Order: sequence, then structure tokens, then C-alpha cells
Amino acid sequence: MESEVLTRIRKLSQQYAYTSIQMHETIARQAGLPGTDHKYLGFLIQKGEMTAGELSNLTGLTTGAVTGLIDRFEKKGLVKRQFAEDDRRKVIIKPNTESIMALFAPLYKEFRSKSQELLASFSNKEIKVIETYFSKAIEIMNETTNKLNNK
Repeated sequence: MESEVLTRIRKLSQQYAYTSIQMHETIARQAGLPGTDHKYLGFLIQKGEMTAGELSNLTGLTTGAVTGLIDRFEKKGLVKRQFAEDDRRKVIIKPNTESIMALFAPLYKEFRSKSQELLASFSNKEIKVIETYFSKAIEIMNETTNKLNNK
């Protein structure tokens, strides 16, 4: 592939990432949360309940930062702390999916609708290319993250 095309794609990818950060920062503020806190709720929705240590490992945040994060979520009724039945020293973080969705669904409604409309404008073959790109890009990002984290 020509270097001009690769440069264009790389710049578009960077712009997509920057624009995504801006949008998610704005959504977080609208939801009354700082920065990209709400993206960490996505981990809890996707993976389900977990300990603060597990959330720290998953996000790369320090345990102190995760404690503050959980405090903010708990104040908004988005998560609940619960002692583990087998070990009361261990605290489980349980997402309140209903509250999380009620808070964020209206903020994402138009974006989701327009994104679905955009995807519907592509052929099945084009959708496969997009899907392949994202799947492989995610693998590369995970490899990079793991390598930088010495995993």
C-alpha cells in the first residue's frame, strides 16, 4: 500500500481516537462524572461484579484511584460494595446496570442511531472489512498494552 494512503489512514485513526476522547469526556460531564470515568463502568457492565483489585488490574489504574472511582460511582448509585461471602476482607463491586443504562442511554441515543445509520449504508462486504480492521486493531492494542505492562 502506498505510504500516502497509509499516512492518511493513520491520521484518520488518530483523529478518530482524539474525537472519541472528546465525545466521551463530554458525555461524562453531562452524566456528572469526571473525565472518562464512565468508560470504566463499561468494564463492570461487560465483566460483571469484581473486586477493586481486579478492576485495578483491568483498567491499569492504581488501587487508590480505583477506590476514588468506586466512591464516585457509589454516590451516584451506579455500583454497590458488598463483602465477599467467603472472605469478609474482600469487597466485591457490583454494577447497578439498570441505573447505569438509565443515566447513559439518553446521552448515547443520537450517537447510536446515527452510527447504526452509517453502518447500514455499507455493503456486507464492506462491513466485513470494517469488522476485520477493528478486530485486528484491538489485538494489536492489547498486545502493545500487555508488552508495555510487562505481561
